Amino acid sequence: MNATMLRQLWSTVEETQTQTLRSLDDTSLVEQLLENLQQKRPLAGDDLEELASYIRSHLILIRELAEGRVRSMA
Repeated sequence: MNATMLRQLWSTVEETQTQTLRSLDDTSLVEQLLENLQQKRPLAGDDLEELASYIRSHLILIRELAEGRVRSMA
C-alpha cells in the first residue's frame, strides 16, 4: 500500500458522515469505506484486500475520530 492510497483512505474517512462511522457494524463499515474509495479510484483485488485489512486494524481509531467530531460539535 502506498502513501497515496493511505491519504485517500483517511480523506474518505473524514468525508464519511459521522453517524455512518458510528452506527455501522465493523464489517459494514469496512465495506462502506471500500465502496467510497472505489468511487474515487478503481482498486485491484490485492489493493482491496490490503486496504480492508488496514481498515479492520484501524477501526477503533476511525470510531474514536467520529466520537471526537461529536464531542467537538457539542
